[in-house]
Amino acid sequence: MMSTAFISHRECALHDMGAYHPECPARLGAINDHLIAQGLDHYFAHYDAPLATFEQLLRVHSASHLERIKRNLPQAGIVHLDPDTAMNPHTWQAALRAAGAGVMAVDLLMTGEASNAFCAIRPPGHHAERATAMGFCFFNNIAVAAMHAIKVHGLQRVAIVDFDVHHGNGTEDCLRGDERVLMVSFFQHPFYPYSGTESSAPNMVNIPLPGGTDGEEVRRTVTDLWLPRLREFAPEMVFISAGFDAHYEDDLGGMKLFENDFAWLTEQMKQIAETSGHGRIVSMLEGGYVLSALARSVTAHLRVLAGL
Repeated sequence: MMSTAFISHRECALHDMGAYHPECPARLGAINDHLIAQGLDHYFAHYDAPLATFEQLLRVHSASHLERIKRNLPQAGIVHLDPDTAMNPHTWQAALRAAGAGVMAVDLLMTGEASNAFCAIRPPGHHAERATAMGFCFFNNIAVAAMHAIKVHGLQRVAIVDFDVHHGNGTEDCLRGDERVLMVSFFQHPFYPYSGTESSAPNMVNIPLPGGTDGEEVRRTVTDLWLPRLREFAPEMVFISAGFDAHYEDDLGGMKLFENDFAWLTEQMKQIAETSGHGRIVSMLEGGYVLSALARSVTAHLRVLAGL
């Protein structure tokens, strides 16, 4: 019986953007602690994320972007790239681990060592554009993983599913117009990063939703607008930008989803993956900032992935 891979690295918890920053190291600890408390930790095959290589990163980022991040890495303290996005001395390594986790996940699935994978990583990635770090993100982890599947493993159709409360502007910037990729997303609007509603490329299915949107409306939206496009596209692998900040308890967003809604979303993506992609799903942590809600939501997501 193949397993669900759980990929993380201790260096991901060393990246710190300062006291009271919502994207904090405690996020990963909350997830791990809840899985252990629920008696689920031993159901997963645990892996340490490798460092992403420049070759892997350059498939979606400019060389100047990588050089700029490395150049700004502080020897001590914290350096801000923008008001929301900061680096400490461990950020470079953590960001390389976060991107490398997705690459490892793709390799595990393509060799049959795992049936699907969850990457418990930080910093997140879906706001990182080709040449810009922003929104707590430095490298676009999900885009790096998707392009690894295409360039190294020869997949011709991959889907990216983004259910973070914020629009994945970086993923869209990196992969807009690539016919090998279909990206479907919903997000709160108007809301940071105030994008996703303008004319998008044919391979982007952007669904802006108002604050206060609940699980019932999300399910209708996904059923009517996501699933037909995904079935038609027939992806050979499904990537999930798994943001859990659309949770009712998460005060960084204004949507009203609960754990069972994230479980339902995961079930739908699992069905898509089983139909055309041999069940292959790579899920990568994005947002989710109220620790208890994040831990419960990730656990619900993982229960579905692992068939528990």
